[in-house]
Amino acid sequence: MKLLFRQRFFSWFDSYDIYDESGATVYTVSGKLAWGHKLEIYDRYGNHVATLREQVFSFLPQFAIQMNGETIGTITKKFTFFKPSFTVDCKDWHVEGNFWEWDYQILNSGGSVVATIEKQLFNFTDTYLIDVYEETDSLLALMVVLAIDAVKCSDNS
Repeated sequence: MKLLFRQRFFSWFDSYDIYDESGATVYTVSGKLAWGHKLEIYDRYGNHVATLREQVFSFLPQFAIQMNGETIGTITKKFTFFKPSFTVDCKDWHVEGNFWEWDYQILNSGGSVVATIEKQLFNFTDTYLIDVYEETDSLLALMVVLAIDAVKCSDNS
């Protein structure tokens, strides 16, 4: 399943639209006023399906993954020198980025690719192409991209 992740133009808070290959909206993401990033994710019908909330008092960037009102895990940026790396503890995923921090791979504990993330250059807003191999992993893969984008946003401010 391929998803196109596009940040909305002229938004006070982080807000994104996520489209499938046919151009239909699959998810919308709405940023909320909070300490750190708080991103609420809605399905194509407007139902709240998840929240990604930055943990502001952690040494390295860390985000709580919330579904059905409870925290099910975290996405944590690891300390590295040249290539960005993240872990997703609820699925035992490892995320590796390239030197330029544009392209990423999400790997499972066996080293198999779960999804690839490619930053689309030459756009007015942050745009990523997410290629998820199992449709059931699409929401969590989206949350990984949201965490990556939030970290990059914080690094640039």
